[in-house]
Amino acid sequence: MEHNVILAVILILVICLLTMLSNKIKVAYPILLILAGLLLGFIPDMPKIEIDPELIFLVFLPPILYEAAVNNSWKELWRWRRIICSFAFVVVVITASVVAFIANQFIPGFSIALGFLLGGIVSPPDAVSAAAIMKFVKVPKRLAVLLEGESLFNDASSLIIVKFALIAVGTGQFVWYEAAGTFLWMVVGGVGLGVLISILFNQMHKILPMDENINTVFSLVTPYIMYISAEAVGASGVLAVVSGGLYFSYRSVLFIRSSSRLRAQSVWSYLIFLLNGFAFLLIGLDLPEIIASLKADGVSLWTAVGYGVLVTAALIVCRILCAYAAVVVTMVMSRFITVADRRNPGKGAPLILGWTGMRGVVSLAAALSIPLTVTGQQVAFPERSMILCITFIVILLTLVLQGLSLPVLLKHLHFPDFGDHLSEEETARIIRKGLAQTSIDYLKDRNLCPSIEQNKVINNMVSHWIEQISNEEVRSLYGDARDIYISILEQQRLWLYRLNNENPMIEKEIIYHYIHRIDLEEERMLKE
Repeated sequence: MEHNVILAVILILVICLLTMLSNKIKVAYPILLILAGLLLGFIPDMPKIEIDPELIFLVFLPPILYEAAVNNSWKELWRWRRIICSFAFVVVVITASVVAFIANQFIPGFSIALGFLLGGIVSPPDAVSAAAIMKFVKVPKRLAVLLEGESLFNDASSLIIVKFALIAVGTGQFVWYEAAGTFLWMVVGGVGLGVLISILFNQMHKILPMDENINTVFSLVTPYIMYISAEAVGASGVLAVVSGGLYFSYRSVLFIRSSSRLRAQSVWSYLIFLLNGFAFLLIGLDLPEIIASLKADGVSLWTAVGYGVLVTAALIVCRILCAYAAVVVTMVMSRFITVADRRNPGKGAPLILGWTGMRGVVSLAAALSIPLTVTGQQVAFPERSMILCITFIVILLTLVLQGLSLPVLLKHLHFPDFGDHLSEEETARIIRKGLAQTSIDYLKDRNLCPSIEQNKVINNMVSHWIEQISNEEVRSLYGDARDIYISILEQQRLWLYRLNNENPMIEKEIIYHYIHRIDLEEERMLKE
């Protein structure tokens, strides 16, 4: 036990040091972490670390997906719903089919069912990798939205393919109508259960006397309850977490107090940082186990690497072609239906969308979840070690090759001015003006102006509200004046919430930046 704690502390230090190095040299930290894991795995006397796939699915996946869903913008997801759903579901199925065909044709011993199993495993791109890489480069906002939105749902579709492929390998048959019914329940049941649990937790937040610590703990256990509940009834735990997180994000501003929101944001930031760091380190650390399994099955490492390179090339080409095909389909369908943007995005946007297909820890966990023996039979699962090795090669090559080349590619591409959102300056002007007007209207509607005439500070604020939101002189507010000012802050927060829902041209991130400022100001007032 003591050795495990020491090892965990060492790995945390490695994660922190490599993340600092990545920021220094401007290389995405997942790349450095997976390479570090490779090196650590071959250190003599290094404790053997075996990745339990259940650990990934149950411990890592729910909070990572939930945090991504909460920080995503529902209005952006809805605006780009067609292309996001296309990449999260249709492109995943197409990719799995292409991999299944190639595996069946070129890899000895791979049936169509095994090919679909491999395809389902390696089909979903990893959101963390793309987000970490785009941190150092500037891409159009719509591309970032599409990648983030796709990553919320593609894990669910790929894991569903893996589930059906495992059944086909074990039984030797595929009953399409049974699969269709199961698929429908996994999607509808997962989404419905996630939203229902989120509603229940929202009501608990409203009714029960919670403080900052309890609110934060509730936010941490919520994704696990969503995931476990959905999986227990045969629905998709991934979709339950994502849908529940999106619903919570949409409603949380209305009932979560500023102190709880600030506390939870800090805790979640630390948690996700560590989970992502451990996930990519574990990918590299798993290589010795993969090599050992290949040797046990009598498979040449270089042969497996060659097949991994072949599958990786197929994945990259398939995704790029799908990205360009999506543009063509959108241009054609714009003649018949209303689309988010009927303009031609140019050659650069679909190329970047196709190139940002880095795979990650979900693919490795799915591969490791393959049982050692065929379900219901005492026969070793066919080609398990080969699938593991190919998956590892795909993750490594896509992360390193695409991850390192993406910034270079972006420098040589030019994107049109899509005009999806107002500029930060224009958005700031609208928000400042709206906050000022909301504050003044609140004072007038509540007939509070006479009661604050004696307070010089608030009079000064009202006079100059459009130019400034807060003032350090607010520190002299006490008693009724302070209560009025806190009420005004709440009205400003509600106005920002309505603006986010009503104006599709304003980015959620900018609005929540101002909500964060209001939260800090309210917290400062309450602490005085």
